[in-house]
Amino acid sequence: LFQQDNAKPHSTCIIIALFRIKSLGAKMACLQSRPIDHFGFLENGTFKQRFLLNDKHWHQKNNPILFYTGNEGDITWFCNNTGFMWDVAEELGAMLIFAEHRYYGESLPFGDESYSNASYLNYLTSEQALADFARLIENLKESISGAQNSPVIAIGGSYGGMLSAWLRMKYPSVVIGALAASAPIWQFTDMVPCGDFYKIVTQDFANSGINCSKNIRRSWMAVNNVSSTDEGLQWLYKEFGLCSPLKEEDVGGFKGWLQETWVNLAMVDYPYEANFLQPLPRWPIKVVCSHLQFDTGVSDKQLLHGIAQAVKVYYNYTGTAVCLNISQTATGSLGIRGWFYQACTEMVMPMCTDGIQDMFEPQVWNFQAFSDECYEIFGVRPREHWAGTVYGGKNIGSHSNIIFSNGGLDPWMSGGVTKNFSDSLVAIMIPDGAHHLDLRYNNQYDPQTVIRARALEVQYFKNWIKHSTIT
Repeated sequence: LFQQDNAKPHSTCIIIALFRIKSLGAKMACLQSRPIDHFGFLENGTFKQRFLLNDKHWHQKNNPILFYTGNEGDITWFCNNTGFMWDVAEELGAMLIFAEHRYYGESLPFGDESYSNASYLNYLTSEQALADFARLIENLKESISGAQNSPVIAIGGSYGGMLSAWLRMKYPSVVIGALAASAPIWQFTDMVPCGDFYKIVTQDFANSGINCSKNIRRSWMAVNNVSSTDEGLQWLYKEFGLCSPLKEEDVGGFKGWLQETWVNLAMVDYPYEANFLQPLPRWPIKVVCSHLQFDTGVSDKQLLHGIAQAVKVYYNYTGTAVCLNISQTATGSLGIRGWFYQACTEMVMPMCTDGIQDMFEPQVWNFQAFSDECYEIFGVRPREHWAGTVYGGKNIGSHSNIIFSNGGLDPWMSGGVTKNFSDSLVAIMIPDGAHHLDLRYNNQYDPQTVIRARALEVQYFKNWIKHSTIT
């Protein structure tokens, strides 16, 4: 580690290489001290928050800063999957900052013990994370020569998009605007119907192949039938190429793994090869559905053979997987345990299915059962309505300079802002876009809808910068 020449003593950085062939210059991985508790006075400890910095195109005093509000995972992973910021940095003459969310990646308030007990986890909240981001921005503007009056725009996708919108809402003096991509800020109790998310997943599959969603709907009963015997469990284990033999008590988890696989495919149904959650082909749902075109006359095992082939598109597109692990559905860069804790406290997002308007087994939303599960695992119970209270729910019309972008293929659109509130609180729809497609690198296969969306987003940025009141 070496100290930045123009930074205060509590900031340290190291130059690291970007994991892309395109020459984008070096970026610095930096650490800065942050209070463990911004809102109380008994816990006086601090921790090191990691952030990445690139100033290749930031050549003039008070040029803008694009600030990525980190999600529930390692910040380097989000940095390398947010090409939009790298693509527009030169045009805007912008410095890029990617800030890591507390309790994820290397930003651990209590080191390796951060997840060891409820007392330590108590400081894993979105409010604390927003305060981290606000103080980081203020510290950097104080310490970097020429940045004192630089306008800052918050950018984020998914939970990070929620944070970018909330950062603008809660700290409007710190950021002049925000791009909240695929940000389900309304996916909370009593704000949207709990079944809308899975309806969108189902529609994605229904539109991608004949009988595709119908056969997935039929597959649940086929799993039940085949798994009812020891021979059937052994057949499923071999047919799906699982890492461990399937037992009777594993069947529920197996079906949950399948359900999450279909959800993840809907999120990353990109028009080109990508490896955001897993390495996948272009339009992966179409490839998946090519294995699921059966009519109603096939046997359970024939149907499940197709399901197994479809699942392997997601888990073994490269052909390098030795076996499939039903306890893992996405990249290890995501902090699954941390996010579950957040869901068990303030990020309570009701989900349900009915098996009629969607392709899944019927499952009602049971808050009490969810609360009991949270208490058993973490020793805490969720505050069901807190997110609506602290962030305003649907009453956001008094805010300004926020772009909410949503893809028509993305199930998280169900909880997103999809209509304009005002000239400066706007929604951009990308009909053939999946999860925060607009934040990804430019690609030759990009649909025109995302190309236009990105151009419009940049125009809003330029307008905010032009009219910035920072003096």
